[in-house]
Amino acid sequence: MTNTLYCFGESGNAYKAALALTLGGIDWTARHVDFFNGAARSPEFRAINPMGEVPVLDADGLILTQSGVIQDWVMDESGLLCGDGSKATRREILRWTIFDNQKVSGQAGPLRFLMNFLPVEKRPVEVIGWMTGRLKAALQVLEGELATRDWLVGDALTCADISCAGYLFYDEPFSFDRADYPAISAWLDRIAATPGWKHPYEMMTRAFPA
Repeated sequence: MTNTLYCFGESGNAYKAALALTLGGIDWTARHVDFFNGAARSPEFRAINPMGEVPVLDADGLILTQSGVIQDWVMDESGLLCGDGSKATRREILRWTIFDNQKVSGQAGPLRFLMNFLPVEKRPVEVIGWMTGRLKAALQVLEGELATRDWLVGDALTCADISCAGYLFYDEPFSFDRADYPAISAWLDRIAATPGWKHPYEMMTRAFPA
């Protein structure tokens, strides 16, 4: 089977998919998408994914989009990263994936974009301030949960952890300081200690122009 992941290094959502594939033991190759020069909005890319977003996984002709869907496919294909595999556990993984998409990545992704990839004069200060507050509230939820246990679901790494941690491994400033969240910081260290883990810029090619 040939698995091709359309991705670029700055995308935390693509990173979630890439990391899940890697830690799930599924071979894949990266196809770089030149996002900042409009490649994701091109007719050729939209023919693959009308949403005009990465990640996209072409799993031997099966096209999957959205990081949570790709992670779900990885769990089904590999039998890994899904805890005990029970329906209750899979629902709990889904719960944290949705929480991440709405509250963590849903704020961290656009906030990081606004703070780093727009020209300084175009960065909307009030929007950045509002989103910073939203992200802080979500991170406080994560901090509280991780202060009581090592992993979000069960007693081992699952796609719930990969989803919620994806954007938190990036070094560009987006109002997240690991020193403010000791439980999250220790959790990120545990994930990074997993055999096969790589930083997003080691796993995927950067797209932002120098």
